[in-house]
Amino acid sequence: MIARAGAGPLRHLVVLRHAKSAWPDGVVDHERPLAPRGRRDAPVAGRILAESDLLPDLALCSTAVRARQTWDLASAQWGTPPPVRFDAHLYAADVPDLLDVVHDVPTEVDTLLLIGHNPGLEDLVLDLAGDGLDDALDQVRVKFPTSAIAVLAWRGTSWEALTPGTALLTNVIVARGGKKR
Repeated sequence: MIARAGAGPLRHLVVLRHAKSAWPDGVVDHERPLAPRGRRDAPVAGRILAESDLLPDLALCSTAVRARQTWDLASAQWGTPPPVRFDAHLYAADVPDLLDVVHDVPTEVDTLLLIGHNPGLEDLVLDLAGDGLDDALDQVRVKFPTSAIAVLAWRGTSWEALTPGTALLTNVIVARGGKKR
């Protein structure tokens, strides 16, 4: 059950898995760039966030090249992008590492965008969601592909209050080359 009686403003954690990456020979994982499909999908993710009124107050992004490129292309779709913090702890992070980073977010941030990698992001969404609208939880359980966006809503006085099972998974969207899927 979701803790709905919690005090504080309605907050949103928007989780975006980086767009499709390339696998060039001789390039270490951290340095892999986006593939052509990823370069098409990342701007679509940015437009989806703008159209859904989910522009973040702050973005936290993995330092991996593909995540940074996803941020650059998505945020270019907005008039004025919010501050972004590139955090090495988000690369290959598991749920405890991701929660540590999220728990350090300033209280004045109501909508946070987290850009990173699987399986950590998928596990985080499933861990935090006490419930989901429609079939959102089932969608994430089946697959959280590249360019997937998960939106978690919850009430809390600080980001430290976001704990397993306390959020509602309100939407899951996969951005693909000019269309929502």
